[in-house]
Amino acid sequence: MEIIEMRHPYDHETIPDEEIVLVLGFFDGVHLGHQKVIETGRKIAEEKGLKLALMTFNQHPSIVFQKVDPEKMQYLTSLAQKEAHMEKLGVDILYIIEFTSAFANLAPQVFVDEYMIGLHAKVVVAGFDYTYGKKEIANMALLPTYAENRFEVVTVAQESFDEEKVSSTRIRSALQNGDMAQVNRLLGYIYEFEGTVVHGDARGRELGFPTANIKVKSTVRLPKEGVYVTEIKVGDKWYPSMGSIGHNDTFGQGRQLTVEIYILDFHQDIYGETVAIRWHHFLRDQVAFNGAQALIEQLKQDERDTETYFDGLSEEN
Repeated sequence: MEIIEMRHPYDHETIPDEEIVLVLGFFDGVHLGHQKVIETGRKIAEEKGLKLALMTFNQHPSIVFQKVDPEKMQYLTSLAQKEAHMEKLGVDILYIIEFTSAFANLAPQVFVDEYMIGLHAKVVVAGFDYTYGKKEIANMALLPTYAENRFEVVTVAQESFDEEKVSSTRIRSALQNGDMAQVNRLLGYIYEFEGTVVHGDARGRELGFPTANIKVKSTVRLPKEGVYVTEIKVGDKWYPSMGSIGHNDTFGQGRQLTVEIYILDFHQDIYGETVAIRWHHFLRDQVAFNGAQALIEQLKQDERDTETYFDGLSEEN
């Protein structure tokens, strides 16, 4: 997959001189609804013998429109994760537009001329709710007017699950509730993010449950506080694990929020390594236990529950 980063105004010489099917969207999470849009574009590209291109942005538009602090803007997928998903879904060319004020303020006709015609689109594919400016004047219903018969417009209908729209907003809400079953169903894969293993206070080691303390970027959308069945990728291998997001209130109030992973049957030193974590299943809420021994007994139960979960996955497969 070819990745082309662009900033408005761009140099037309950087654009491949070939006709394409162009898919449009921000695609945070690359969930089932997004996958439907991309798959629609891929099928059309195959039928027409054209390359499949996808255009997205380097940051969320609200950073420009609502002046959200970029460090506080949380995503379901990082740009690197998004790129990996696009490649798996068969995208040939990925255009990443730097979302600036100049780009955001383009008139709809200019956007169409520069970023659809300018990219040599013969077919433009987007979801029913895609906008390219103020929604009253820059929506999918009006796109054929701006296209002026220069390209075909394909609007992909809403994807629903349990009679409700699949959306990034719905997934964020489920994450906030710790409903990983819902999150993972709507994504079509297991929710995942990366972090770096850093030194903690070694409290888990003292309890017989040594944990990897994970430093996570502020832009990652964390599930709600609690204990989870997780998997952790160290090097090229995935290991069953238990994940904890919380403040370790058993050992005092006002402690910093941490992400800790206890890896089952694992004894390697991984300090400083970048790891990926998949969040499978919510086990329980965080509890301030009455002493270390009560916590140890609960952790033993959490470990048994985690093993049972993965045993069930093995039987399904």
